[in-house]
Amino acid sequence: MAGLLPLAAAAATGLVVRSDITDPPFQGLDDRWLEWMGGPHDGPYLAVATVLNWFGGPVGAVLPLSLLFLLLFRRRWASAGFLLAAYLGGNMLVIQGLKHLVDRPRPADPLVRVDHGSFPSGHAATAALLVVVAGALLVPAARRRAWWYGGAVFTLAMMWSRTWLHAHWLTDTVAGAVAGAGAGLLTWWLFQPTLTREGVRSHDRRGAAAGAGPGAAAVPDGG
Repeated sequence: MAGLLPLAAAAATGLVVRSDITDPPFQGLDDRWLEWMGGPHDGPYLAVATVLNWFGGPVGAVLPLSLLFLLLFRRRWASAGFLLAAYLGGNMLVIQGLKHLVDRPRPADPLVRVDHGSFPSGHAATAALLVVVAGALLVPAARRRAWWYGGAVFTLAMMWSRTWLHAHWLTDTVAGAVAGAGAGLLTWWLFQPTLTREGVRSHDRRGAAAGAGPGAAAVPDGG
């Protein structure tokens, strides 16, 4: 149930913002951070921010869709269900739900095209969510610590890019990352039993295929 705590924290922050969307208690921090994210907006920083902006938009959907097709091709139904539930539930229910609930105005003059509702950041949420989902499905347990560190750096970079582009306030990005990670962790917890059974079946099939190989008939009978 590790995902419930970050989801609750994001929701609680959203309620605080909703109580005064133009001047929440931490608006002073957001204003100071936005000043630090001032220009000039060019050079290598612009290139990095632009790539991250594309990744968090429609272009970024290519990655989860490609992974979904791969899982379906390999008949990993539980893994495909987990991916769909986490991605759709996290984005449509959690993030869009909070956006419509809070409807916080964005900073003035964003440098990229944006939709309604600044809180929470959908780009930051998607980054954190994909880190959790990919870690659960693609990374062996023994190597996940390094993956989490790398995923944290990637999510922080996404958070920076959204504020550098003046598309979000700092607290929007923090809440988005927390909500995305929470949605991924909660869905992982819910699917854990079926994912474990699927992993056992996959291991058994590989073992049976290996046992049926050319060398299987050469095993001595022990007599």
